[in-house]
Amino acid sequence: MDMKISFPGGKKVNAEHKSFTIKTDQPIKEGGDGSAPEPFSLFLASLGTCAGVYVLYFCEERKIDTSGLKMNLAFEQDEKTHLVKKVRMEILLPRNFPPKYKTAVINSAKLCTVKRNITTPPEFFITADIQP
Repeated sequence: MDMKISFPGGKKVNAEHKSFTIKTDQPIKEGGDGSAPEPFSLFLASLGTCAGVYVLYFCEERKIDTSGLKMNLAFEQDEKTHLVKKVRMEILLPRNFPPKYKTAVINSAKLCTVKRNITTPPEFFITADIQP
């Protein structure tokens, strides 16, 4: 899997992946235009949307109506490092959700690939080459 990163101007940094351009920018207070989410917000959003996909698939496989299904994420940061220390995911189940599946739907959210990559981090290799 490859991704191309480009620098279209200002504080904007884009990622080209598959047929998509994922745009990022920095907030105005940090010198950007605030025209797109900053990369860290996209990282956090990917965690929530990934878990959300697993919850959605779980419900669809069991033909459970997803009307009213929602999720909330809350993040606690370390005061010194500013890194995320805790992630709280709350799945707000619709009224008609069968109680017997409550634990199972939580377990399905835990299968999220983004979450699993955080709990089992990859090795990073960073190089720099001068272009001809």
